[in-house]
Amino acid sequence: MEICCMMQNLNQMTNTELKRYLSEHRNEEEAFQAALQVLMSRCDSATQQLYPFDLDNPESEVEALLLEKLNRTE
Repeated sequence: MEICCMMQNLNQMTNTELKRYLSEHRNEEEAFQAALQVLMSRCDSATQQLYPFDLDNPESEVEALLLEKLNRTE
């Protein structure tokens, strides 16, 4: 399979499918590297911004929001 076709297929896989693919192709260096690159690129984009909004004091404000939500569920 050509690399460009393989990459298109990998890009369409879910993270779970990619992890399965990595496990099944762990001894095929090229296939493993391509799948790992796709999976890692998804992780990078997810961690670029810690908070989706601007806060003056993120730690205490997020803690307050979480405590409020916890108190609602009890």
